Formats: sequence, C-alpha cells, structure tokens
Amino acid sequence: MPPDERLVSAGLADEDFDLERSLRPRALGDFPGQERVKENLQIAIEAAKGRDDALDHLLLYGPPGLGKTTLANIVAQEMGVAIRTTSGPAIERPGDLAAILTNLKQFDILFIDEIHRLNRSVEEILYPAMEDFALDLVIGKGPGARSVRLAMPKFTLIGATTRYAMVSAPLRDRFGSVYRLDYYDAATLATIVARSAAILGVALPADAAMEIARRSRGTPRIANRILRRVRDYAQVRAAGEVTLAATRAAVELLDVDDLGLDEIDRAVLRCVIEKFGGGPVGLDTIAASIGEEADTIMDVYEPFLLQLGFLQRTPRGRVATANAYRHLGFPVPEEQGRGAPGQRALWEAGDAE
Repeated sequence: MPPDERLVSAGLADEDFDLERSLRPRALGDFPGQERVKENLQIAIEAAKGRDDALDHLLLYGPPGLGKTTLANIVAQEMGVAIRTTSGPAIERPGDLAAILTNLKQFDILFIDEIHRLNRSVEEILYPAMEDFALDLVIGKGPGARSVRLAMPKFTLIGATTRYAMVSAPLRDRFGSVYRLDYYDAATLATIVARSAAILGVALPADAAMEIARRSRGTPRIANRILRRVRDYAQVRAAGEVTLAATRAAVELLDVDDLGLDEIDRAVLRCVIEKFGGGPVGLDTIAASIGEEADTIMDVYEPFLLQLGFLQRTPRGRVATANAYRHLGFPVPEEQGRGAPGQRALWEAGDAE
C-alpha cells in the first residue's frame, strides 16, 4: 500500500492538510491530554508575559501525530505573537536560516519541525542566535574575509522531532525546556474525536467515538483520519447516519483491527514470528523482509508495538512477545508464555499512555 494511502504514516496527505489544520485546537484549554506538558507551558507562558520577555526555547519530541505542531501554534496564540514555520530538511544552507532569522520580529516564534535533520553547518548559525540573539556572518572570502555580528530581536525557537537522540548535544543544551509527548489513552482520544466531529458537523454517538478512539493507536492524527473515513462511509453506505455498526464496518474496510494495528504492523509481527521464530531479529532484516524502510518502521510502527507490549528490544534484535502471538492467533511458545502480560489490558481499559 502506498504511504499516502495509509492511515498510519509519518506525514499528512496534501488533500487532508487543510482539514487537519482546521481541527487543531487553538488554545491550551481546548487541547485534551498531555496534562503535565500543558501545565508547564501555561506557567512558562504566564511568566514570560508577566516579564514582557520572550519565552524560553522549547524542544518537543515524541512519535508522529501527537500534537507537536499544534502545541507550537497554541504557544504562539497564547503569547500573542507571530509564528514562522519551517522544517529541518527545507533549510539547506546557512544563508537560508539567516534570511529567516533576520525577518523575525520581537518575541516571534520560529518553529522548526524535524529539527534533528538540520545540516550541521546550518545548526551552527543557531547557536549564537539562541544564546545571544545575534547572527554571526562571514563577509568576503579568502584572506580578506571578516566576521560580522548582527544583533537581532529576542525570539523563541520551538523545535519538534521524532528522533530525540539524533538532535546534537550542543543544540539540545540550548533549549530551556524539553518536553516529551506521550500516546493518548482511549478516553482522551474519544473526547478529541467528539470535538472534531462537532467541527465537521457529524453527529457521532459516544460508542462510535470510543470505537474510533480504541483503533487510533493513541494518536489524535490517526483518530481524525479514521473519523473522516467513517463520515465518508456513512454518507455513501449508511444513509448519512454514523452509528456504531457503520463505524465498525468502515474501520474493517480500512484493515485496522481492534487495537489499531494495520497491515504493516501485522506484517512486522508475522515476519518476526513466522520467518525468524519470534526473534531476536535485526530491524534492517525485518525491513528488507516486508519491503518497508527501516526508519519508517522504527519511527512510525515500532513505538506503538512496544507500547502494547507486542515487541521487545534486545541487544540482539527485536523479539515478539506472548501478546503478539495471541493477538495474531499463533500458539504461544512455552518460554514466551512465562513472560509478562504486557499492556494490552491496560490499553483496552483506557489507562495506557
């Protein structure tokens, strides 16, 4: 299945981008979940506004689709300042970043998504900008070249990444606050789905909202995508009425099971169990066996499988747990059956994060 047709993917399809943006909360009070992160952000925002100062630089990290971009825009809204959005791969040369920085106004926010993918030469421009609010430029070439430092207005850099370990230590150390966003429990996702349904003008029963939430792998972005597909299904095959039965039928057509696993998740687990006896097996071997990129498996699929207790990471590779065997209907090997029960029961009860 092409990546842009999947419900589970690292990015957004172009056709869904504007709609996804319209569903995003615009204030911290409208943002469900991530309570500790929100509380810390609220304190930091109120303190910065009370001092009439720029907010400290923020680094947000966690799996895709949990609200890093949304939180960056909410922070700008709460601070009452403009936000300039870009991404690490889009800034190819130091001059590109210098042009962005020189156009910022007092207390503005610069949001850099996928900040771990910044070129090192580009990253070095950020160091004095973040610490001293100054831009160091080299004018001329050869023996006549000279360095010029330009003062710039105070600003806030908000970085977002799915690969925290790949953010260089010098850059990490220059952020005043670092927050991890965790997966959402089913109850919080049901609240998010209900809010999105109201914005879309969809009459969504509580049981249908919970059904979508349970199959959304703890991720609001996926929950909103499923909601839109359920709306389409109801319009075409259920006389426009969204019911629990219509929701289940729509999700089954999407090949998403009761825990939110799609065909790639199941392919990963089957590969480990059927081809490699349950593991351990290396990530690159799994990727080659199912025809998927190793980075995609590690960033998009593996975190939730680990969260559910279906996979384990070991020094020798990935190992399928007893929960994975049971979920796919395989007999559990005796040594696996003695393992821990994992997180599935907690997730179904709405307590897993």
